[in-house]
Amino acid sequence: MYDVAIIGAGINGCSVADAFVGEKKRVAIFDKEGIAAGGSGAAGAFISPKFSKAGELKELLHEAFVFSMAFYEKNFAHILTKAQLVHFAKNAEDAEALRAYKLTTRLELLELEDESREYVSINAGLVDAKRMCEAMAKSAEFIKEEVVSLVYDDGVWLINGDYSAKEVVLATGAYAPLIKEPYIQLRGVWGHRVDVKTSTKNPYSIHQFVSISPSSDGVLAIGATHNVHYHPQTSQEPYDANAAREELLEKASRTMVLEDAQVVKDYMGLRSGSFDYLPMVGPLVLSSETLRNGSLRLKVKNAEYENFTYYPNLTMINGSGGYGFVLAPYLAQILKEHILSGKKINERLSPARFFARWARRG
Repeated sequence: MYDVAIIGAGINGCSVADAFVGEKKRVAIFDKEGIAAGGSGAAGAFISPKFSKAGELKELLHEAFVFSMAFYEKNFAHILTKAQLVHFAKNAEDAEALRAYKLTTRLELLELEDESREYVSINAGLVDAKRMCEAMAKSAEFIKEEVVSLVYDDGVWLINGDYSAKEVVLATGAYAPLIKEPYIQLRGVWGHRVDVKTSTKNPYSIHQFVSISPSSDGVLAIGATHNVHYHPQTSQEPYDANAAREELLEKASRTMVLEDAQVVKDYMGLRSGSFDYLPMVGPLVLSSETLRNGSLRLKVKNAEYENFTYYPNLTMINGSGGYGFVLAPYLAQILKEHILSGKKINERLSPARFFARWARRG
């Protein structure tokens, strides 16, 4: 019997494992491929806020950025690379957003000698994606197995008929969900990163048309949340990796000159995002039972979340898009406090918001 079973071993699942192991809980992580075998392993794993004028996502990512930088530095300093981050404007609209950001941000801004382009620069960092996930999951029990059966019986969850857990956390990304609920719809985005050997020296983490890492032993990483059309489970045509490599290099060349560039390794995987761009963390609404509750007012804007019926001891963490390594430690902390102490989760992050919208539409 596990205290917590986590389905999915990307950065979300591994962050949740680390959070509960830290509370002396017995934790298992299930994944059919391995730790960071999908989109998380392909990520550039840049730790960055969102450089925009305003909005909920900007504020959330600011809080998550501050939390996660401190978290990584305290617990996994050997995997964190600190680097000055520079975000160059892609176009006039982006330049306007950066100017507005600089007027309102609470972060310390840094200067560059190059004043020819609009930019924002701060102290930030990046982590080795796979090493970080493996380190966070180290003290949990990893079970390399596809979860095909999840049944709640007599107060516990039975997993594949062979394992049991008091709590289950779904961290399955954009792949077909275990729990078939019509209101949960995630958008898959195929990510692609390449390691490039080049004589060009780059001391910065750079974001513009793609993300470019600092140089390390003559190699830098170039990556992007790359293709919104390709999905490994549904696409009819295979992914064209060669064309994608050329596109990544071409976009990187708009930011900096890469001398003698040679791709030495590819990393690819599916990332998950939500349709309102905010992540999802918290309990799942049991839609069939909630709809039977005739006393609920479901077709109103301010739905009664507290009166919905939820699956017992079942939560999810998902939809972080390209900000997984920024959001995951922060969201895992929120989820841990909810499960262990009953702390309320902001309704704008709860998966229940999608049920409320779905129910309003009838």
